[in-house]
Amino acid sequence: MKKDVGTRYTKEESNALRSALAGRQLVIKEQKLPVIVMVEGWSASGKGSAISSTIRLMDPRFFKVYNMDKITEEEWRRPFLYRYAVRMPGQGQVAFFDGSYLDEAVKDHLAGLTDKKEYENTLASIRDFERSMTDNGYLIIKVFLNVDRKTQKKRLKTLQESKNTAWRVVDEDLWQNEEYDLFARTYETAREATETPDCPWHVIEVSNEKDVEGDLLSIITHAIDSRLAEIAEKGRDRKLVKNPFALKKIKPLAKMKLEDKTIPEEEYRKELERLQKKLSKLHYKLYRKKIPMIIAYEGWDAAGKGGNIKRVVSALDCRGYEVFPIASPSVEEKSRHFLWRFYNRLPKTGHIAIFDRTWYGRVMVERLEGYCTENDWQRAYNEINEFERDLTDWGAILVKFWVQIDKDTQLERFTERQNTPEKQWKITDEDWRNREKWDLYENAINEMLQKTNTEFAPWTILESNDKHYARIKALKVIIDAIEAKLDEKK
Repeated sequence: MKKDVGTRYTKEESNALRSALAGRQLVIKEQKLPVIVMVEGWSASGKGSAISSTIRLMDPRFFKVYNMDKITEEEWRRPFLYRYAVRMPGQGQVAFFDGSYLDEAVKDHLAGLTDKKEYENTLASIRDFERSMTDNGYLIIKVFLNVDRKTQKKRLKTLQESKNTAWRVVDEDLWQNEEYDLFARTYETAREATETPDCPWHVIEVSNEKDVEGDLLSIITHAIDSRLAEIAEKGRDRKLVKNPFALKKIKPLAKMKLEDKTIPEEEYRKELERLQKKLSKLHYKLYRKKIPMIIAYEGWDAAGKGGNIKRVVSALDCRGYEVFPIASPSVEEKSRHFLWRFYNRLPKTGHIAIFDRTWYGRVMVERLEGYCTENDWQRAYNEINEFERDLTDWGAILVKFWVQIDKDTQLERFTERQNTPEKQWKITDEDWRNREKWDLYENAINEMLQKTNTEFAPWTILESNDKHYARIKALKVIIDAIEAKLDEKK
């Protein structure tokens, strides 16, 4: 049953819609469709009550409700979209958001926390995020509860008059009512800026509780039915989006010289000590200035990533960094957007996150081993560029290393590991299988480097036939990146 928004619903009609939505949960679960319902609106517009009524007959094992009004100290120290990304539901699950990033973006802007350009970039990031989510199989339903100024003022006053509800009214709510016209214009333009065919805004005029509940239930069930019908007719793959980012040229791996990239032992020892001392001092400056840093390592098996990382962290305060060795995704991780597990590992401001393997697995291992569709990995180049742009816009230093060796050097290191008892744990059958696909991987890596070598997040090749040379180069690149960011902050 679908009625026009704003139509009055009888008690029987609303109950029928609740039952229908409860029934849709089984279909959602069977179809592995993840659903996000964002209920946005004015203060005192009844968002919480509307959600409570909507979920009354739903199975609580398969949905969660998140109150997004309050931002924790931890969340303040993460990127803008972090707290929404980490709450994305798994396949067959529903997440209800009481509040959304639209309200957060609007309030930050009107409070003077973001200038016009930053605000516009935030809205663009929201559009990109939603498109990426829907392209990866999510259904996002966005509802805005609209209330007039007089009604809002009356509701706020009613809340203030009761000891049980007075705490719910804060200065920000009163400010919103005082500047109602300004907020109304800004909300409208923000909705227009984040309106797309896949993620439209549904505006519900709040007149009484039953109208809101019936409209919300009707909107949700209709959106679910429409998406399920689309999947049945067209499948799950979405149209590829053209990569809008300017890319820097980078040499193919085969043309990168490795033979002359060496360093004498004595010089290596001196440089290592000097650079680690310098990095140690810079780490404290990062912490003091609250600048986050992300160091991403990719490279061939046995290229020396682990040893390189070890020399970097030896210079750091152990309280200010974390190393994430990325293996195959868990069942929980597979049921979500491929970037979800990396959002969960982003550092706080002032801290450093080091990734041993990264989100680039999507366009290498997952691509070549058939763990995702061609449409999935083709889309991922643009999705990764958007992810990295958001990180650098947030203020993070992002350093990306490809650790390069030649095929003969890899064979020597594999053989040494296999013949040395204390190193045998480092070599697996999978390493040998991957080696057999060297040429396939090299083609994929070259495409990856070309399509994600952006101005804001360029690749650095670490020539690692001589591991000592690669370690020194990595330290220099990291130090240069930190010093450049600190100069920006002066």
